[in-house]
Amino acid sequence: MHNRFLFLLLATGLLWMAGCRAAGPEQPARTVAEFFRKYESRSGFKAQTIEANFATRLLLGQLGRIGGDNETTQAVAALRSVRVLTFTPTSGGARNLVARGLTQEVDGLLQNERYEPLPITNNADATTQFKFSARRQNGQVQEVVGTSQVNGVPDSFVLMAISGNFTESQLQQLLKFLPGAVDQLPK
Repeated sequence: MHNRFLFLLLATGLLWMAGCRAAGPEQPARTVAEFFRKYESRSGFKAQTIEANFATRLLLGQLGRIGGDNETTQAVAALRSVRVLTFTPTSGGARNLVARGLTQEVDGLLQNERYEPLPITNNADATTQFKFSARRQNGQVQEVVGTSQVNGVPDSFVLMAISGNFTESQLQQLLKFLPGAVDQLPK
């Protein structure tokens, strides 16, 4: 009987901790895709999904500038989608989201959903400096998520989600030019 009580107590504690897994307004998003769906149409947010052919042209332009090699070209070919969500607290409702823990929700999402932080790489061509995290499966990188702040805008952020099927060396090539490519997106 005592063991059952301890088991129930432990299970209840774990469920409570899972419920507190990430601060934020309302129910925290469990995936990056869910975070996009939750916020993309709200005040202060701007979502962009880059079509494959546009992304390819944009990234190939970046490759030409940095002298891309075969590994880099293969990384671009492995891209499935690129989504960018920009948040600037321009309204009372948007500022309220910040006060209720919006940026902590983003951090908690990446921390709790098996995203591994990647070493910070500075890109001299980019005005926006990102912190990247990756999710791997079977030795391949399935998703790369970058977070940053909008230059000169307090309490803002940029969330970039890149999905594909990349090797580690392809990932390193992507991280060289993705921040500069995001800077070229229409504002």
